[in-house]
Amino acid sequence: MIKTLLIANRGEIACRIMRTAQRMGIRCVAVYSEADSEALHVRMADDAVAIGPAPAAESYLRADKIIAAAVQCGADAIHPGYGFLSENAAFAEACSENGIIFVGPSAESIRAMGLKDRAKALMEAAGVPVTPGYHGENQDPELLKDAAGAIGYPVLIKAVAGGGGKGMRKVARERDFLADLESCKREALKSFGDDRVLIEKFITNPRHIEVQVFGDSRGRVVHMYERDCSLQRRHQKVIEEAPAPGMTPAVRTAMCSAAINAAKAVNYVGAGTVEFIVDGSGELNEDGFFFMEMNTRLQVEHPVTEMVTGLDLVELQLTVAAGGSVPEQDMIGLHGHAIEARLYAEDPVNGFLPSIGALHRLDLPEDDVEARVETGVEEGVEVSLHYDPMIAKLIAHGETRHEAALRLAVMLDELVVWPVKTNAGFLRRAVMHPDFLAARLNTGFIETHLDTLVPPAISLADAGFAVLGALDLTPLLADLSDPFDVADGWRMNAAPQIRHRFEVDGTRIDVSLEIAGDCLTVLAGGERQELDGLEVEALEEGYLFQAGADGETVIAQFERLDQGCLVSSRGCTSLFALSHPDAAVDALEAGDTIKAPMPGKVLAVNVAAGDAVVRGQALVVLEAMKMEHALAAPRDGTIAEMRVEAGAQVAEGDVLVLLQELDEGAA
Repeated sequence: MIKTLLIANRGEIACRIMRTAQRMGIRCVAVYSEADSEALHVRMADDAVAIGPAPAAESYLRADKIIAAAVQCGADAIHPGYGFLSENAAFAEACSENGIIFVGPSAESIRAMGLKDRAKALMEAAGVPVTPGYHGENQDPELLKDAAGAIGYPVLIKAVAGGGGKGMRKVARERDFLADLESCKREALKSFGDDRVLIEKFITNPRHIEVQVFGDSRGRVVHMYERDCSLQRRHQKVIEEAPAPGMTPAVRTAMCSAAINAAKAVNYVGAGTVEFIVDGSGELNEDGFFFMEMNTRLQVEHPVTEMVTGLDLVELQLTVAAGGSVPEQDMIGLHGHAIEARLYAEDPVNGFLPSIGALHRLDLPEDDVEARVETGVEEGVEVSLHYDPMIAKLIAHGETRHEAALRLAVMLDELVVWPVKTNAGFLRRAVMHPDFLAARLNTGFIETHLDTLVPPAISLADAGFAVLGALDLTPLLADLSDPFDVADGWRMNAAPQIRHRFEVDGTRIDVSLEIAGDCLTVLAGGERQELDGLEVEALEEGYLFQAGADGETVIAQFERLDQGCLVSSRGCTSLFALSHPDAAVDALEAGDTIKAPMPGKVLAVNVAAGDAVVRGQALVVLEAMKMEHALAAPRDGTIAEMRVEAGAQVAEGDVLVLLQELDEGAA
């Protein structure tokens, strides 16, 4: 039995591992960087050890510091979580050399599956179907380009040592190949220290289905059924579910058997995931799936498997690591449906750019049997530039898939996160989209429906609630009979109307609210929104509004702040601040300036002063939160001044590029 466990990770996964380990009576030790000294996982732990500066390369990725911390605190086991050192074979070996249990597979298994080209060759030998492509050693760009042409476009460039969507590009046309290859290799080198790539045929209308496997030291390997992870953006999973929609018993048997064969081929011990790319052009069939890779660790989306099987995968990891056995296959049942959504600090309205800063408001749904929240942050903490911007994972379970989707939507409705922007509204629109509810899924789902999935910058309904909440509603709630006690915008011989001017994220908005009984009409920016059946409930700090809008029931939380009115509904939280006459920014002037939208490092500068550019052309490539962001020209024009060079660190709001001013009267 493991007595002391060091968790070589941070955030929600460190907290999640800790909860199970402490329930099992295991003493838990956290490690932390300077940026995480007050983090939730540090305060939850029985002991904690500092391991270095904020950058992961100087702390969480330093195997020597992790091992030293384990020796210092007398840990007999290390759990790596996911990411960081979780699939690092040298780290697993270092644990063994120091007499410490590595909670995961052997270094040999990690190496066998860690390089995608070798893993595919191994899978072919084991009889596991693989995607057609080039997996050779020769990395000459022209040879890779020729290989892509032979395979046939579209193709997928993938980092050999990749994972998490890093170092991956879909290439649709031959003329784009070399530029995408260079970008892919640069990202792979930075993320994994290895810029080698492989080329695969891109399967049109693909689905991403993976199988959770578990092996023990006695040679037994079982599966915990499959998960569908098709909803992705930039190859990063966004929403995952179990079981996979449309799965048949015959296809499940074939896919899970292939996954077990893959694990047995490398003598796998512990939790792992075998990922398949699946032909989603029609019904699932036994010949329509292909091995992509094996993740030799616990997955971010493991809670959906736990919800439908009733198993605690972390408990099983710790049991197997201590020499225990996996359950018999026929003991692993499948009940209901579970869906997980990843709540990120990012702004969908602004191209999903990361959003950092302090979480002044963080209200997450309560856990219960059918709803689960995994987080590693609390109200008041900073969302850091240095790490993945995930705030929480929200997991909903139901007897049916539709029931699980509705429950997840309710969880997203209950969120309040401010002032950091999140993707919650985007997630809610995704799980309530007719095509999602009808299980018409593929990895291009988000890209295809992006226009309808990204919520508007300003919701008319929320603007109406902001106006309503700004009134003194006490008489209305008390149901007083005297209409002059209610500041409802009453006018003689006309519908009551209230006008208010706000600013939302620097944009001025004039809102008119017409009131007719329990029905409201919101007018702003030349648009209108009807809200009917209004119900108002007083809260300790504000109001809870409920009304019908566009055929659905909208529930909004309202709170007055010094800065204005905070309204949260349908996953979106907005501050409706009092408008200031100097807040409007001249559009033409703004169009001359390209600023850093967040702190980061400049990876590439693609233009020089005097160059002519066209609207949408990538001018500067910025790296922030482990992702690359291309900053584009807002209009056609000529570069007047470059204020940044490759390699420079920039702060949010720094001016990077100036365009020449347009001549007066220019179109």
